[in-house]
Amino acid sequence: MSGILMATVKRDLRLAVRRWSEFALPPLFLLLVASLFPLGVSPSLETLGMIGPGVIWVAALLAALLGLETLFRPDYEDGTLELLVLGTPMLPAVCLARVAAHWLVTGLPLLAIAPLVAMMYGLKTDVLMVLAAGLLLGTPILSMIGAVAAALTVSLKRSAPLLALLVLPLCVPVLIFGARATSMVASGLPVDGPLYLMAALLVLAVTLAPFAIAAALRINME
Repeated sequence: MSGILMATVKRDLRLAVRRWSEFALPPLFLLLVASLFPLGVSPSLETLGMIGPGVIWVAALLAALLGLETLFRPDYEDGTLELLVLGTPMLPAVCLARVAAHWLVTGLPLLAIAPLVAMMYGLKTDVLMVLAAGLLLGTPILSMIGAVAAALTVSLKRSAPLLALLVLPLCVPVLIFGARATSMVASGLPVDGPLYLMAALLVLAVTLAPFAIAAALRINME
């Protein structure tokens, strides 16, 4: 079974390399949005330091939505998804592998570019470390939630608006806990609580989301 999962991850990564322009959009979007805020708000480092964590989290959340529509749609259109649903005995595990590959090509670049954006906002090292830890916990949750919504809307044409409406409300707790953790460390307060809650949400998402994705795909194949 582990061989099937590794083959799924490698296949999705190879396809991502061929469609590299689609997966280059999220980090570029994050960088662009974060660069525009100082122009529209204030170039003061004090002001930027206050709004920086929230801006980065909101931009990361919106950037994570960009690649969701193509998570299952190409396979649905060419019939590969139907074969996958009908011929795979452990569909939830394969869905988890696909989400992991999606996170590697979307969430990981966001995590890598976040320190550069944080430096633009003059964030301190301790704030940067908590921000990175929050994104490391939060971006996989965003991928899991987005994958469930993508599986539910895979058979719909032009599903991007509906996809955003489904995903954004569910991602609010991740946004609140992530931004709260960075604001607390900037104020000198302990950040264990928000980070532990995000870790619990991640465990919950990894446990339940693959089964929800598999069920949504089976419904669309009927």
